[in-house]
Amino acid sequence: MRIKRNQLALLLGPSLVLTLLLLVVPLIIVAVMSLTDWQFGASAWSWIGLENYAELWQDDTFQKSFTNTVYYLVLVSVGSIAIGLGAALLIESNSSLRGFYRTAYFMPVASTLIAMAVVWQFLMHPSAGFINQVIGWFGIAPQNWLKDYDLALESLAVIGIWQMSGLAMVMFMAGLKNIPTELRQASLLDGMTNPVDRLFRLILPLLGPTTLFVVTVCAIRSLQVFDTVHVLTSGGPNKATEVLLHSIYNEGFAFFRMGYASAMTVIFVACIFVLTLVQQAGMEKRTHYA
Repeated sequence: MRIKRNQLALLLGPSLVLTLLLLVVPLIIVAVMSLTDWQFGASAWSWIGLENYAELWQDDTFQKSFTNTVYYLVLVSVGSIAIGLGAALLIESNSSLRGFYRTAYFMPVASTLIAMAVVWQFLMHPSAGFINQVIGWFGIAPQNWLKDYDLALESLAVIGIWQMSGLAMVMFMAGLKNIPTELRQASLLDGMTNPVDRLFRLILPLLGPTTLFVVTVCAIRSLQVFDTVHVLTSGGPNKATEVLLHSIYNEGFAFFRMGYASAMTVIFVACIFVLTLVQQAGMEKRTHYA
């Protein structure tokens, strides 16, 4: 049954209008604002071209936040993918309590992160925190996890891994379901009985598209970290946990430099766009095999 052009336009019209209003138009406005010196609440502004972008590359805070964001992205992506894949393999290998484990691992994804951040703040308390009490049993000195310059960002990454590993697990479980049973049975008939051998020679190659999708989703969600930073550290100590979104928030709503914050936002959106292009390029190459 062929759909006429006017009917197609009628069906696509609402989604196209919403896409324009909620995505395209705001992006255009932000891009235009990044070329101005507009400050929030100011009645006058002027065009300054690319001066905001030139200032970014000389801004130590921006460079620090960009570096911290990339480091956080790597830690959280690698950790959540490893734990998510391991959990998915363990759950799929044993049918008992499968529903319970699915719920337990996925619960952090559905939880309110700000509320969970407060819980983690108590867990990481330098004197009364449960984590310090546990490591004290092994003779390890207590740490000030969120105030130590060398530990703060890694501590936030642990929270990010805890939250995102459940999402990675669910996506890997969906990928495991798509592996044909016939291939697993054929591998056993061919003598591939070693679980490690089957993992690296059969399962992981067939999980190629799923893995690429999980990597992209985890990377994009890691770029969007803000809640835990704002609630637990406010970018400190000494900018050790300053990330891109928190810097954008400070510049726009604390210092009211909306033009400069818009330039940072353009860089942030460009990073997400690049990650999306990488995923699309990988999918077009049909990453089904190692």
